[in-house]
Formats: sequence, C-alpha cells, structure tokens
Amino acid sequence: DEETILIGHSLGCAFILTLLENHKAKACFLISGFIDFIDNPDFDEINKTFVDRDFDWQKIKENCKKFFIYHSDNDHTVPLEKAEKVAEKLGIGVNIVKGAGHFNTKAGYDKFPRLLEDIKALLG
Repeated sequence: DEETILIGHSLGCAFILTLLENHKAKACFLISGFIDFIDNPDFDEINKTFVDRDFDWQKIKENCKKFFIYHSDNDHTVPLEKAEKVAEKLGIGVNIVKGAGHFNTKAGYDKFPRLLEDIKALLG
C-alpha cells in the first residue's frame, strides 16, 4: 500500500519497477539496478523476461513519489551507466558508494549503513 517501502538489488530493481506500474508504495530503494541488458551473455538470457520490455515510467512515478538509487564505483557486474539510465528515467541522481562492488558479501560488502540512514530519515 502507500506506506510500503521497497528495496531491490540488481535484477530485483526491474521487478520492483514492473510492480510499481500497478501498485503504490511510499518509497523505493534501488541498488545496482538496471532496466536493460548488461552485456553479459550469461546473465542477459536469464534477465530477458524482466528487462526486454518498455516500462511505464509515468505510472511508476505516479505510484511511488520517492526513489533512491545506489551504485558502487567498482561494480563489476552492473555498469554504472545502467544505474544512470534508471536515474534519468526517474528524474533523480545516483548515490555513488565507494568500494561496495555489487553490494554483496562476495565483494566484502555485508553492511549498508547509508541505506539504513536514508530509510530512517524517510521515516522521520
């Protein structure tokens, strides 16, 4: 409902954006997200059903008024340009997090204090 906070990582971001075409949310946090192919044949075939489509950006922005986008300066899975494209569609900027890789334990990133701070600030 309109009090829901959604957090998506990687392919989960495209899933959430699809969800927001028909459902409302209070805020959406997108981490290492993308909305098209990432030029990796191993992943692009799997991701195709989520990203090989046109998103209804007007409806997405109507259904969720607050978006946050985070991307690492050294993400070797999803290029920064992919997050910038999502940000452009939403009319916002990208929050760059130094050294977070793909925001996973494999990259040595198992705590995300900035995300927690932003959620707390949102909730006031």
